[in-house]
Amino acid sequence: MLIVAYNAASTLAQVLDRLPEDFRERVDHVLVCDDASNDSTYLVGLGYQSISELPLTVIRHPVNLGYGGNQKAGYRWAIEHGLDVIVLLHGDGQYAPEVIDDLVAPLEAGVCDAVFGSRMMTPGAARRGGMPRYKYIGNRILSEIENRVAGLELSEWHSGYRAYRIDALRDIPFEDNSDGFDFDTQIILQLHDAGKLIREVPIPTYYGDEICHVNGLRYAADVTKDVTRYRLNKMGFGSGGGPIDDEAYDLKLTPNSSHGRLLEWMSHRPPSRVLDVGCSDGRFGEQLRFMGHNVVGVDVVKHPDVADRLDGFIEADLNRGLPDGLDDHYDVVIAADVLEHTIDPQLIMTQLTSRLRPPGVLLASVPNFAHWYPRVRVAAGRFDYDRRGILDAGHVRFFTRRTFERTARAAGYDIGRREVVGLPFEVMERDGGAPKRSETVLGSVDRLGVSLWPTLFGYQFLYQLHPE
Repeated sequence: MLIVAYNAASTLAQVLDRLPEDFRERVDHVLVCDDASNDSTYLVGLGYQSISELPLTVIRHPVNLGYGGNQKAGYRWAIEHGLDVIVLLHGDGQYAPEVIDDLVAPLEAGVCDAVFGSRMMTPGAARRGGMPRYKYIGNRILSEIENRVAGLELSEWHSGYRAYRIDALRDIPFEDNSDGFDFDTQIILQLHDAGKLIREVPIPTYYGDEICHVNGLRYAADVTKDVTRYRLNKMGFGSGGGPIDDEAYDLKLTPNSSHGRLLEWMSHRPPSRVLDVGCSDGRFGEQLRFMGHNVVGVDVVKHPDVADRLDGFIEADLNRGLPDGLDDHYDVVIAADVLEHTIDPQLIMTQLTSRLRPPGVLLASVPNFAHWYPRVRVAAGRFDYDRRGILDAGHVRFFTRRTFERTARAAGYDIGRREVVGLPFEVMERDGGAPKRSETVLGSVDRLGVSLWPTLFGYQFLYQLHPE
C-alpha cells in the first residue's frame, strides 16, 4: 500500500487509524512517502510507526518530487520489493480507507489489472459528499472529453484512489510520465494502450479542510493535451514516447485507405499466387485469401497467428535481400508500407522482378514525405521521428512522388497505375475514439485537398508497377 503525503501532519494518523482491521491483518507493506513537506508529516509517520503493529515504512524525499514523482518513487519501491498489488491512498483523508477492500477484491480475483475508485458512479453522491459544484461540473466535462478522445468509458478520470497489479505497472513506461497531477491521466492512457483491463468501484466522497494543491485551469489544460496527444499518436502524429514500434500495423479497410484501395485492385484479378513482402501480422493477406488468392508472406517479425492467416510465411529481414525458399513464379508481389523500411529499396524492387512471371505486377504503397505534415515539421525546425505514420521511427528512406517513380524506373518497372490516398481518419474512431461524424467531416475536407493538390495532401501513393 502506498500513501502519498504532502503537508499531511494533521490527517495522516487518522487515515492510518481508519484502515479496516481485516485489511491490516492481510497487508504486507504500508509505505508512506512524505514529499518534502513543510510540516511534521514525516515525524507523525515515524511516531505512528513506533506504536503501531502495521508493517509501516516511512520515507521522506529530500526535495519535492511532485504528485506524479511521488507515485513513481512508491511504485519503484513496490516493484523492487516484489509486491503483487499496490493501492494508492492520499494522506489528506480525502479518500475513505474503509472501502479499501472494494478496490483490492477485483485484483485478488484476477479479473482486471487496475481498479479505480469513482465518486461519480453513484448518482448525486459526489455533491452530497461536499464536492463543490464547479469541481463536479469540471470533473464531468473533462471525463467526457477524455473518454471521447481516448476511447474509454470511465465514469471518472480524476480520482486518486486506485489499485494496480504490479505486473501491469512493470509493463508500462510510467517513469516517462509527468511529475505533476496529470500523471494519473497519463497512466490511464498507458494502461489502455497496453491492453490492460480497468475496473471502477464506487467510493464515498469527502471534502473537508484539506488544502487543494491543484491549479484547476492548468490541470485541465494538461490532461486535455495528454489525451489529444494520445489520439494523434494513434493516427501517426508524434512519438508517443516510444522507440521503434515492432507491433503489427493497423489494418485499414475503408475505401479511401491504402489497404482498402489495394484490396479493391486485387478484387478484379482472378485467383493468383501472391507474395506479400512486409506482411506484418498477416491480416491483409488474410483478406486476399478470402478473395481466393494464394498468399505467402515475408516479414522481419513473426507475429502471433500470422502463419495461420496465410498459405505460407517466411521470417526474414529484407535488408539482407530476399530470403531463400521463395518460388520464382508469383502473379502479384505486394509491397505495402514496407519499402520505406529498407536501406536499399531499389535493390529489393530489382530482386522482386525475378519472382514475377509474365504478366506479373508489383503493387506498392509508400508514404509521401512531401505531405503538409512533414513540411510543417521541417519548416518549424521540429523534425523528429514519430511512432507511426509518415515519420515512423522505423523508416530509413523517404519518398516524394517524383523520387519513388524515379526509383521504380531505375529498378526496371513501368508505371501502370497510380492513386493517392489521404490521412487515415478512420483511426480516430478506432478503440471508440472520436465519433464517426468527425471522421466524415475531416475526411471529406482531406479528400478535397488530395484531389486539388495531391503532392501536398496525399498521405500515401499507391502504384501498380510492371517489369519492363
